Amino acid sequence: MKRLYKSETDRMIAGVCGGIAEYCNIDPSLVRLGFVLLGCTGMGIILYIAAAIILPPKSRLM
Repeated sequence: MKRLYKSETDRMIAGVCGGIAEYCNIDPSLVRLGFVLLGCTGMGIILYIAAAIILPPKSRLM
């Protein structure tokens, strides 16, 4: 079963984009680019902060 979590190895700030990329099997740079584009409207910043608070780190799931 796949679980969404914050990445501990592929992280720049909190590991949210790395975790989403691992979950979707895509390049983390694409996820980061998406958050930057959403950040221009303000939604990306809000979503990133919410995900950083809500998503658990991978080590707590194992």
